[in-house]
Amino acid sequence: MSSFDLNLARVFVLLYETGSVTATAETLHVTQPTVSYSLAKLRRHFDDELFRRTGRGLTPTAGAQRLYEPLQRALAGMDAVIRQDDDFDLTAMSGRFTIALSDLGQATLLPRLAAAARERAPGVSFTVRPLDVEAAESQLRRGELDAFVATPVLTSHRTVRIPLFHERYVGMVASDHPRIRGASVTLADLAAEHHATVYGPHGHVVPRLLLATHGLLDRVAVDATRFTVLPYLLEHTDLFAIVPEYVGEVFTASHRLRLVRLPFDTEPIEVALYARHEASRSPSQRWLVQFMADVLGELVSPAQLPPSAG
Repeated sequence: MSSFDLNLARVFVLLYETGSVTATAETLHVTQPTVSYSLAKLRRHFDDELFRRTGRGLTPTAGAQRLYEPLQRALAGMDAVIRQDDDFDLTAMSGRFTIALSDLGQATLLPRLAAAARERAPGVSFTVRPLDVEAAESQLRRGELDAFVATPVLTSHRTVRIPLFHERYVGMVASDHPRIRGASVTLADLAAEHHATVYGPHGHVVPRLLLATHGLLDRVAVDATRFTVLPYLLEHTDLFAIVPEYVGEVFTASHRLRLVRLPFDTEPIEVALYARHEASRSPSQRWLVQFMADVLGELVSPAQLPPSAG
């Protein structure tokens, strides 16, 4: 290893995590030919192809998979030592970040992010893109996103998943619903009502799955594309919707709605932040990820559901 340039290790780790010569060059602020030249040196040094081009970008070989963990761990350790004395002046922090949020995230999480940023780093601005769960990881890899928030568990060696908070699902109806009066509903109640659901690339599939499990999909009267239409829809109709609890709390604070307990237990959902691996982030992206984790990971008060009659 005496002849091994440690800068090559950083190129290797970035190529492994991004699967892209272009994204690696942009992160390192070098040209693409420089990255290609470094890859050629890596291949000669390890006598391995290391990456093969596929339709999904650069795919690591078995040899690259063996090398990644020790090299990534070594780089992370060195970066931690180098950055430990860094003085980061939040008031001077500036830059525009591109993040992806579902419509629920834009309605409930974005205000918390924006308010905290105005207080802690007023020079920061955000470009918000709609979350497409199937495309988000590749958008992150290509540098089109700096981070995104999602509920589905996405597994990729090219991204890290940072849990933020858990929440459960509850029912939501108009505050003056003609039939649902109590603090909870029964399965018979749900079967007697018509429902509003949401279908799209946002990742919240549980409400429809719950209805399907109990044979109630035929009771869906409105199938919308955005969760944010639900409060307007429900406060003017007698429809029933299943929503995440914190989202329901936000909606009921500004609309004539109330929350009720469901007649079955639902698995708590975990909302998580997705980003590139730390070694693949720019200094400003490292700040962004820590900022989002701190702000969105803070405990929020649960929806104030009335106690169940049972």
